[in-house]
Amino acid sequence: MLDRSSVHQAAAAVLSFVAIVGVAAYTAKAGDKTASVLNFKMKDIDGHEVDLAQYQGKVLLIVNTASKCGLTPQYKDLESVYEKFKGQGFEILGFPANEFGAQEPGSNTEIKEFCSTKYKVSFPMFSKIVVKGEGIHPLYSFLTSESTNGKFAGEIPWNFTKFLVNRKGEVIARFEPREKPTSEVVIGAVEKALAEK
Repeated sequence: MLDRSSVHQAAAAVLSFVAIVGVAAYTAKAGDKTASVLNFKMKDIDGHEVDLAQYQGKVLLIVNTASKCGLTPQYKDLESVYEKFKGQGFEILGFPANEFGAQEPGSNTEIKEFCSTKYKVSFPMFSKIVVKGEGIHPLYSFLTSESTNGKFAGEIPWNFTKFLVNRKGEVIARFEPREKPTSEVVIGAVEKALAEK
């Protein structure tokens, strides 16, 4: 028959095992939660919450944007690509950010006005976020971290860095800022992703 201290030790061992299993399960669950860009909730340019899960089954191009950058004319190229492919299940998600040369100083209202009047942007634009450094948004932490996006990880170097996401919500390509959205490389990758059902 076990004495009281043996019973306590056995109970402690069982509790310890349950705690470890519980932590492992929680970690796995948390890992699953950030396994795809589709698991994030964002604010659109008007401040309304958007569950990116609504883009399940679509090909996405995620871009950090700015209104006062030498690359700002890429808005025109992005809109052109969007018009070409939106009927095939393609979306561009624009995320204004002010981390590079303070080239996106405006409010969400000002950014929306600029995009719609200057470049006739019709693809979804989101509220301004931090895409690098202190205060980085979880979506961009996911996109740039070795542990969550190893193949395409690395800090955002400048405005108009582009991530291509397949219909399953997996990042399948990254294009650096100077790679125009209308380049053969980007268009080819988009067409290939759209061809996969």
